[in-house]
Amino acid sequence: MKALIAMSGGVDSSVAALLTKNMGYECIGCTMKLHDNEDAGVEKSKTCCSLNDVEDARSVAIRLGMPYYVFNFKDGFKEKIIYKFIDCYENGITPNPCIDCNRYMKFDKLFERAKVLGCDCIVTGHYARIEKEGDKFLLKKGLDETKDQSYVLYSLTQEQLAHTLFPLGNLPKTEVRKIANENNFINANKSDSQDICFVPDGDYAKVIELHSGKTYPKGKFVTKDGKVIGEHKGIIHYTIGQRRGLGISSECPLYVCEICKENNTVCLGSNEDLFKSEADVVDFNWICGVPAEKYIKCKVKIRYKQKEQDATVYPKGENKIHIVFDEPQRAITPGQAAVLYDGDTVLGGGIII
Repeated sequence: MKALIAMSGGVDSSVAALLTKNMGYECIGCTMKLHDNEDAGVEKSKTCCSLNDVEDARSVAIRLGMPYYVFNFKDGFKEKIIYKFIDCYENGITPNPCIDCNRYMKFDKLFERAKVLGCDCIVTGHYARIEKEGDKFLLKKGLDETKDQSYVLYSLTQEQLAHTLFPLGNLPKTEVRKIANENNFINANKSDSQDICFVPDGDYAKVIELHSGKTYPKGKFVTKDGKVIGEHKGIIHYTIGQRRGLGISSECPLYVCEICKENNTVCLGSNEDLFKSEADVVDFNWICGVPAEKYIKCKVKIRYKQKEQDATVYPKGENKIHIVFDEPQRAITPGQAAVLYDGDTVLGGGIII
């Protein structure tokens, strides 16, 4: 059996490579070159896909006796990830590019390359698990709850799950670090990346302006009843629930409650105004391939670090659902993912509208 290992240069994917080799697979390491770091207006060494990351991944591959390649996926990344990111912010929507990267790069482009190389599966360093139940494959949370990444993997299909390995799913991060140190990996104590890879300094607006070549017009801050209370810098600078950086003085804290592209306004309100009990979700992927026939009771996450919340979910056709939460949720944000859980099993997920 032959496996293609997606190696970012970090400790997780390096240990995943080691564990896969120890399982008896013939392993090939690879790093996906997704973008030029200068495109984000930062130094080459400051983000993933840097030369340092490539050399770290290569070092581990050589230590493990694995062939190693760098695949140039920059064109696909720009089209599927960066341009979509820009379009969302231009329309007052807050995307999650890491989910799109998993969907269109790791589990689409990389699968194509794996087939060309005659590989039986691809391997990543995600903290998640895959289990077979009958003739179906289940996606489950990683056992280390502090590192679980099942939320960003909801788009996986049965075909992809059948040909994917997540060797770290049963391990705590501390054990992964220990394994890396025991094997003298160059990146054993390398810090985890925290930011979106092409927005390493967190300045989304700068990257959007850099890639689009546009200057976004200022507009009005308004209240729920339409009262103008100030001027905003352009809607790309804001997301639902935001408080900092508004530049508005007020007796009570103000938060972004709504972004309206049509009239270029940003609606501000109180924290209480952010709570809602319902959400519609599109582009929904049922992990087992079959939509629920009627409503189901389950738990739902509407952001990566959130604890799952009790809800009732109503299917609205093959790839749409309506969610009614037991308790109102803060800042349900268009463009973010809503992911359904039954215990530690992912039922599916889609995009909030």
